[in-house]
Amino acid sequence: MTTNGLSSKSWIFGLLAAALVTEAWAQPDASLLQYQGADRDQKLLAAARKEGAITFYTTIAEKDLVTIVRPFEKKYRIKIDIWRAGTDKVLQRTLSEAAARRFEVDVIHFGSPEMEALHREKILQPVASPYFKDLIPGAVPRHREWVATILSVWVQAYNTNLIKKEDLPRSYRDLLEPKWKGKLGIEAKNQEWFWTVSEELGGDAGIKFFRELVARNGMSVRQGHSLLTNMVASGEVPLALTVYNYLAEGAKQKGAPVDWFAIEPAVARSNAIGIARRAPHPDAALLFYDYMITEAQQYFVSLDYVPTNASVPSPLKDIRFKLVDPVQVLDQMDKWTQLYQEVVIRRAGP
Repeated sequence: MTTNGLSSKSWIFGLLAAALVTEAWAQPDASLLQYQGADRDQKLLAAARKEGAITFYTTIAEKDLVTIVRPFEKKYRIKIDIWRAGTDKVLQRTLSEAAARRFEVDVIHFGSPEMEALHREKILQPVASPYFKDLIPGAVPRHREWVATILSVWVQAYNTNLIKKEDLPRSYRDLLEPKWKGKLGIEAKNQEWFWTVSEELGGDAGIKFFRELVARNGMSVRQGHSLLTNMVASGEVPLALTVYNYLAEGAKQKGAPVDWFAIEPAVARSNAIGIARRAPHPDAALLFYDYMITEAQQYFVSLDYVPTNASVPSPLKDIRFKLVDPVQVLDQMDKWTQLYQEVVIRRAGP
């Protein structure tokens, strides 16, 4: 569930030009998306069951979809027609269909920066859910056209045969110690993590830190978080700086010599859900939307994702983290990518 697709996607803005805003197009009644009466849940359930189905575009891993989606179908007797693909393809299909005035999708779920892009292109519609109050700070943007469902958190993973727990770094600056020379690894497209940590370390001072770290101790760059996790397990990369928590935990649970920790604040990116502005089944879509930030949270946790509902026990409950700002990702990604390439990737080793 990654969100690297925007760095080279300047084409998305302006794609819809005059297609959506000016078109007078009939659409189903979506008034329940804003309704806040005491009988909201009863009205919503009745209306959703009458619609009976939704179309769902998502990047959720295929192996996880049964765990997440089937309990909803079973409980509410509403059929979910799923189209699953990578971030770029979901984004492109959603935009292309809207531009062609093909209003087929009800609900979209992928990275929050891409959700913010859909907001800017007027693809989504605002929601007033009573369950927003249960979510962590930053989960609901001011426009309320999407809501964060889960977090993918970058943590540090290490090979337990090569590194002792008591020797782990407690701060980023501890990584400058000579004992880490030739032992560090990083993923090739983690510019959001790089920028957020740099800002946390003082902006220009943070950039200077990364220059010094790569020059002094080197950095092994790997393409893909799963590959980087596997390299930690094999011992080829003793300490990885940017591994998703669920990948590290999954490797650990399978018996690999891998464990993870977090230099605080850990950096997190969110995935989010939104309802299409011209959803054919807005009431069933809203019921599913509510489900994803309430009941489904426990199922996400069972898959080692970090929930956004604060009432659900989190695998990172004792770790302080900082959310990547999806608005800044849209506006600054090209700058971050260029700087990450210059400071880390091009100066690092394989």
